[in-house]
Amino acid sequence: MLPLEIIVVGTPVSHQARNRQALRRWRQSVQAATQTSLPANTPPVLDSVELHVVYYHDEDAAHLPDEDNLLKPIQDALQGHVYVNDSQVTDGTCRKRNLDDSFKVRGLSPVLAEGFVQGEEFIHITITPAPNPAVLTP
Repeated sequence: MLPLEIIVVGTPVSHQARNRQALRRWRQSVQAATQTSLPANTPPVLDSVELHVVYYHDEDAAHLPDEDNLLKPIQDALQGHVYVNDSQVTDGTCRKRNLDDSFKVRGLSPVLAEGFVQGEEFIHITITPAPNPAVLTP
């Protein structure tokens, strides 16, 4: 099942959002996109995973959620679908990129291309097996 790539169209909701219904709806959007990306009846992985999230936005960066508050709802939404528990996420990154910026792209995946074609803000999530913890990397 891994690696897995997911696109979630829309503006993410921060873990610290006061509007708990909006946060719940965001998690449901992530879960729905995940279920669409997974083959039917795929059980969650039991091993450690690496999670990479990129938020392609069209807002002023000063108004964006912090990376940790952006990640937490996504990690929670993937729990029980991609992995059993979010404690399995041992490595990862979170980035924010403005949609109006210029990008040099090589090896664009069809999933990421789909996100750009939508013409709206979106999250690109990549989940891979975690690297070997016995091998230190800078």
